[in-house]
Amino acid sequence: MKIKKEINVMLRSKKKFLDYKQNLKVVILCGGLGSRLAEETKKIPKPMVNIGKFPILIHIMNIYMKYGFREFILALGYKKEVIIKYFKSKKFKKISIKLVDTGKKTLTGTRVLKLKKYLNGENFLLTYGDGLSDINLDELLKFHLKNNKIATITAVRPPARFGELFIKNNFVKRFEEKNQVKSGWINGGFFVFNKKIFEFIPKKLCMLEKQPMNNLTKKNKLIAYKHKFFWQCMDTIRDKEILNKIWRSGKSKW
Repeated sequence: MKIKKEINVMLRSKKKFLDYKQNLKVVILCGGLGSRLAEETKKIPKPMVNIGKFPILIHIMNIYMKYGFREFILALGYKKEVIIKYFKSKKFKKISIKLVDTGKKTLTGTRVLKLKKYLNGENFLLTYGDGLSDINLDELLKFHLKNNKIATITAVRPPARFGELFIKNNFVKRFEEKNQVKSGWINGGFFVFNKKIFEFIPKKLCMLEKQPMNNLTKKNKLIAYKHKFFWQCMDTIRDKEILNKIWRSGKSKW
């Protein structure tokens, strides 16, 4: 009861909330093989693929920095040396970046478990190294704190791969070109975890999205924050082209 009261006081105070955010760590999973983007990932890891002049990883970090997050832990694996070299050659003011090798072929759940010793706070944030969004991270964090669950997952509506036809009696009544689908939600990344998440990750190799999430669901400890606006992953060359087109337009939505 005391903890809940302290959280409510903190959420009502802008300064206390800002101070709290600055002490939260942000984990970005950067170690995957990126096999569906093989044209690019033969030479570099997926998070280092450029959108405009910068790697998508920098765009992701900027989303968090926009909301006042300053401590980053990058979980490295495949072609880790490319990311290490990049950050050694750059100077980033007022933020902390920790590069941790979590293994070349390690699965997502195991990567997170390997970071446990660096995540000593009550909560931390986590996302993948290949997705961009205009998500309001303040609202996501407040949602997590108010609901007091072990894990909060951001649910998004996937972009439609093709135009959507609305048909009645064989006549096309409406055609919508490649906007978001209106039914169904998928995992959009942008998680918030309580430190108790480590109790749900087995020591053997595991995907974060499988056994841990299923067990959290069974215990009613996983809640979804619904983000209804822009979200785009970069799984394929086509996805990369979509993001680059948005960036070149000068009207990026992240």
